[in-house]
Amino acid sequence: MKNQMKLRSGATIPEITRREADKRDYLTRATLSMLHLMPSGDPVAFETAADGKIIYYFHPERVVEAPPELWYAPTARKDTYTLESGTVIERMSVKRAATCGYYTEDRLRAMHYEVIEEPVAFTYKADKSVLFMYDKKTAKRMPLMCVKCGGDVRYKKKLCRACYEEELAVRREEGDALRAAHYGMDPRRVLFFDLELTGFYDHDEILSITIVDGAGELVMDTLVRPVHTKKWPRTEKIHGITPDMVTESPTLAELTPRIKEIFENADNLIAYGVSTDYSHIKKIYETDEEREALHQKTRCAANEFVRYATEHLPEQEHASLIDAMEAFSIEWQGVPHSSTADTYACREVWNVLFPHYYA
Repeated sequence: MKNQMKLRSGATIPEITRREADKRDYLTRATLSMLHLMPSGDPVAFETAADGKIIYYFHPERVVEAPPELWYAPTARKDTYTLESGTVIERMSVKRAATCGYYTEDRLRAMHYEVIEEPVAFTYKADKSVLFMYDKKTAKRMPLMCVKCGGDVRYKKKLCRACYEEELAVRREEGDALRAAHYGMDPRRVLFFDLELTGFYDHDEILSITIVDGAGELVMDTLVRPVHTKKWPRTEKIHGITPDMVTESPTLAELTPRIKEIFENADNLIAYGVSTDYSHIKKIYETDEEREALHQKTRCAANEFVRYATEHLPEQEHASLIDAMEAFSIEWQGVPHSSTADTYACREVWNVLFPHYYA
């Protein structure tokens, strides 16, 4: 079985001989250069030269004309260099080479690439010695090293596993101390809330609102009749609220005095993903000062779970409310994605994260 090579693009190409390449009319870089052409796609095959370098072959239908500035120089003398494989490459200035994506071996190494293909161009150093240039597209990407110790490959956050675990231990200790602290909050003045909406944007309207205090008492739970929106098929599939269900419900304007009264007597307002809920509930306030006062009371349970998961569940990929409930093995009270169930769920997650939050 012939050798194969997997390219960075994910494609796999076979190793062939020069004779096989000629039969298929494949072109080397040197041939393309002489024809003033450039590859427009990945190589289709490769050959290993005597010096161990790779010679790539390209399909004649996957090439494009090279820009004139890369080859048209009527007064310039065209210098060439013959490699051990017999491939002839042309002299090219470093600036022109960079426009093609060609760099010296030292430059590629600095960019964390390893040269495996033979040179595609050359120039002369000040001492007249030859300086070869290679194609970055076909160089092999080397593992990036830890930015802290530089002694091992990166694992997460640009750190090797040892450095990452060391920093994680520090963050975990700080996070655990924050979560285990005694905050002395009055459970009656800590409110959890959730909204269901007609859509996913700021201009969408509220369809339901649920508010529960820290003691688990239901403070408000009502559907809301939108004023401008008549149908919401996309979000209806998520929360199950239909237009018929809100026909006799109060509007947000009718509920505003009571909502303001409830929020006025709260020390904290907690939601899971509070930015979305805040962006809609703030509309009941008329001044920036009132909105800022409301914002100062808000706390985000999702952010706190993300921090906990980062410190204790590093393999946790998602951080939705459902993920948090599963992580803490908490049973749902109601159907997920309804404002009632989500509000109680948010309270349960918060209580696990902050077991000494209340006096």
